[in-house]
Amino acid sequence: MLTERHLEIFVALAEEEHFGAAAQRVGITQPPLSQGLRRLEALLGVRLFDRDRGVALTDEGALLLPHARRALAALARLREIGAREQADGRRLRLGFAPEVPAALAAAVAAAPGRGGERPRLAVSTAPTTTLLSDLSAGRLDVAVVRHPAVLDGLAAGEVVLVPTWVLSPYAPRGGSAPRLPVAVRPREEAPAAHDLFVDTLASRGRAVETVVISDERAGLALVAAGQAVLVTADRTLAAAGVARRPADDPALPLRLRVVWDPRGPAAEQTAATARLLVDALAREAAL
Repeated sequence: MLTERHLEIFVALAEEEHFGAAAQRVGITQPPLSQGLRRLEALLGVRLFDRDRGVALTDEGALLLPHARRALAALARLREIGAREQADGRRLRLGFAPEVPAALAAAVAAAPGRGGERPRLAVSTAPTTTLLSDLSAGRLDVAVVRHPAVLDGLAAGEVVLVPTWVLSPYAPRGGSAPRLPVAVRPREEAPAAHDLFVDTLASRGRAVETVVISDERAGLALVAAGQAVLVTADRTLAAAGVARRPADDPALPLRLRVVWDPRGPAAEQTAATARLLVDALAREAAL
């Protein structure tokens, strides 16, 4: 296997042009230096130095030398970045389902700082199924996802119910509002949560028609155009010609949970941070 030490030996010999000086430069004796050079040449399949002329680079050696220098520089840069990352403190990779209102997400993300932690946040938004996959794969530390969902070994806080509102076009004066489809995100983003939402809508014995949207901004546009209604937990979502009423007949709360992987390398620390997020989510949802 090609190692950093092999590259150091190669570069040192090329620049010092003397086995003893090169060995001293890399901090080893001459026999292991010679052995390392032979190993490197065997790995590359070329002769790097012409021993008949002292320590002179062959044509192949001269061609490969700049690449070896760049490789050593890249490794040094990698160590420098790693040291800086460690010095800067722990990074918290936090994910939110797109249905989580921006103000609520911001309050939850700020919870570790209020709890005395100072992690460097990396925040992303993705569908619930993607967030759960990223948690299991170690690409995220903690996420706020829609409930219910298949957790498959992940740990989770209690379910938090966030109030929602129904946005609909203003009804024409003296007339009745038409039956409009409900704007929903694609089912594959959160299958169990989607089905629970639709089943709850249908619990009044009415057939439910849905129209798929990419995000709530697109849903609001359909509502304003008189083509759909939208259930949202975002208190700020509004537009001209759009009416708002509490989603309480039937109740359609946004069900959320804080989820994390208890099997990760920093599981205890992650769990402690997740509890701060759980408390913040419950507190903010109750306001």
